[in-house]
Amino acid sequence: MKNRTRFATAILALLVIIALLFIPLPQRIGFDTRIVTVASIQRPTTVVFDYVTTPAHWPDWHPSSLAVSGSVDHSLDLGEQVTEEFRVAGRRGRVVWTVAAREPPARWTIEGKIDGRPAGTVTYSLTSTASGTRFEREFTYRAPSLWFAIFNGVMLRARIQSESDTAVSQLKSLLEASPLH
Repeated sequence: MKNRTRFATAILALLVIIALLFIPLPQRIGFDTRIVTVASIQRPTTVVFDYVTTPAHWPDWHPSSLAVSGSVDHSLDLGEQVTEEFRVAGRRGRVVWTVAAREPPARWTIEGKIDGRPAGTVTYSLTSTASGTRFEREFTYRAPSLWFAIFNGVMLRARIQSESDTAVSQLKSLLEASPLH
């Protein structure tokens, strides 16, 4: 009887721990991740800004961007939305991006939602330099659960950083190889 009680208690404790891993984390708990990638692009800031803020171009340079729909043919303005089909770290999905800030040609921010839930923020910061543009891409996302925070720390973050590095490198190569837009 004692062994059976201990076994039942151990199983119950294990189930409680597993449940705790999946409970949504409160907003005030800071499990935010920042992925930052920077490149010097030998093109004028206005050209880079117009190109990266036009969603139709995203699948050309970002390997995670599979397709875009909605307002895709121009540099998006404040409040405009676009839907993107993505594959990030092997996970496919659909995100709706809304432009949250626009300060041409220096800064542009979009906030994403997946199934109505916050999915992250992307900010492009551009600075004019003697040789062209210093381009910085920052992707910030929050861990919705302890399980996600652990998975992110062990595996996900490094894959997302690698994909972001590849994207910005491809952007640089693409813009520098093509005639001025």
